[in-house]
Amino acid sequence: MDKIRLSKVLFIACLVLCATPWVGTAMALIMGVFFSLLLGNPWLQKSAHFSKILLQLSVVGLGFGLGLGDVIRTGKDSIVYTIVGIACTLILGYLLGKLFKTDKNTSALISFGTAICGGSAIAAMAPVLKAKNDEIAVALSTVFTLNSVALLLFPLIGHLLQLDQGIFGTWAGLAIHDTSSVVGAASAYGAQALTIGTTVKLTRAIWIAPVVIGMAFFKKSEQKAKIPLFIIGFVLAATIRTLLPQYGHYWGELAAIAKQCLVVTLFLVGAGLSREVLRNVGVRPLLHGITLWLSVSCLTLVTLVFFGVA
Repeated sequence: MDKIRLSKVLFIACLVLCATPWVGTAMALIMGVFFSLLLGNPWLQKSAHFSKILLQLSVVGLGFGLGLGDVIRTGKDSIVYTIVGIACTLILGYLLGKLFKTDKNTSALISFGTAICGGSAIAAMAPVLKAKNDEIAVALSTVFTLNSVALLLFPLIGHLLQLDQGIFGTWAGLAIHDTSSVVGAASAYGAQALTIGTTVKLTRAIWIAPVVIGMAFFKKSEQKAKIPLFIIGFVLAATIRTLLPQYGHYWGELAAIAKQCLVVTLFLVGAGLSREVLRNVGVRPLLHGITLWLSVSCLTLVTLVFFGVA
């Protein structure tokens, strides 16, 4: 059996294993990263495409595990932190871009991805800035690399500081870039953290649309932004659970399936961290991204610990 065929067989075997309860989110991510770096992902583009679809479906499925009241309450409680956090992150990102002399568009994309929703935010903002492919690739690579670190690091810090699940979930939702890493870190910490982290993250992601529209107006661009459909699906799922509580058992089953699908998703996310992605991350963008992310994470955590969640 040649190397390519062997890697395909092992890749499928890992996917099947991640679909079982024996593998958790952190382990799935580590498996994906090591698989990609050691054997190479045989379906790099396809797995990246399907990971996005599976993530969106999983997030919608998680909505069946929540009541609409919980979604509204959590979103309302975190709204001030979300607005202030986005504004401060964008300002700090701009200043750090000047400090590290990062390319203007790359700096803006990294800052926007850190402030709101990682790769989704970068993809939405790139046309407005008329960013080149290499600028988009560097920004995505930087954010993606830090996402992988956050998924493993945040639960360790949370346990070390003995954070309660409410604070941890809010912190993860506000300070981690992509939805996949938020739900991965939060689910590893606990069920309540997952509920809060996912809702806070999706509340944050809604801001993609108004910020992109604002930037388009400033840049005099015709680019339009829309609220991601999976956020609408998440709210609809929570609404269905609330309106039809008699089918609670089935909604719980759907939510459980969604959680396991997230494990598979994180394997695919980890398998996307290829050698090429690592090579795309230059020193200046990486320093910019790390400094911004650490600053936002630390300031958010200190604020939550001292002032708590409303």
